[in-house]
Amino acid sequence: MSSDAEFPTVVELNVGGQLYTTALSTLTQQSDSLLTHMFTGRARGGPLQRDSRGRYFIDRDGTLFRYILDYLRNQKLVLPENFPERGRLQQEAEYYRLSRLANALSDAAQADSTADNVGTNSVSVEGRSDSPGFLTIGYRGTFAFGRDGLADVKFRKIQRILVCGRVALAREVFGDSLNETRDPDRGMSSRYSARFYLKHVYLEQAFDLLATHGFKFISCCASGTSSGPPESDESKWNHYNEFVFQRL
Repeated sequence: MSSDAEFPTVVELNVGGQLYTTALSTLTQQSDSLLTHMFTGRARGGPLQRDSRGRYFIDRDGTLFRYILDYLRNQKLVLPENFPERGRLQQEAEYYRLSRLANALSDAAQADSTADNVGTNSVSVEGRSDSPGFLTIGYRGTFAFGRDGLADVKFRKIQRILVCGRVALAREVFGDSLNETRDPDRGMSSRYSARFYLKHVYLEQAFDLLATHGFKFISCCASGTSSGPPESDESKWNHYNEFVFQRL
C-alpha cells in the first residue's frame, strides 16, 4: 500500500473548488461508501489526486458536498426549506454510494410529489381545484393627466401586478399569464412565493380570473409612495395597493 493511503486523522479536501476540513472518521462513517474506499486506500485508480496545496481533490459538485458531509456527521437528512436541488443531491449521494442518504432523498421527493398532487390534481369538471387558500394581488400605479391637471385625467397607469401566495394556487388561477422568471426556486408547487407577477397590467382581468376560480375579496390596503418634491403632477399621485382574496 502506498504512503498516500496513510491518511491523517484530520483531512483537508478540495471538492470541485470548495474547501472542506473534516475528520477521517467522518469520511469513513459508512463502510460500503465510495468515500470510505477512497480514504482507506481501497479505491480503484491509484492514489487520490491532490491540488497545488496538497489537499485531497475530488472532482464533484463542491456546493452540494456540504450536505453530503452534514449527513455523514449527523446521520440524518436536514435540508433548507424549499431546497431546489434535491434531484442533483440524490445524484451525488448515489455517486458516493451513500445508499441511506439516496433513499432518504427519494422518499422526500415522493412526499413532495404527493403534496403537489393534492394541490394540483384535485380539479373539478370546471377546471377549479377544491384547495382553499389566500392570494394577494399588489400593484404600484399613478394617473396620467392632461393640460388641465385633475380635471383632465387621461388614464390609469400600472407598472406591474404582483401575485403572492401558494405556488399551486397562483398557477391554477393565472395559468400562462403568470410570469415566474423572478422566482429562483422553481418547482415544488406546495411552497409559497412573493416573486410572481402577471404578464399584463389589467387589474380587472386578474380579478375576473380570481372570481372564476372561487376566490372572494376580503381585504385591501393602500398608501402613497411619493417622497420628496414631486418631479411632475403625475408623480404626486404614485400609490401602492394590495388586495387579499380567499377561497374557502
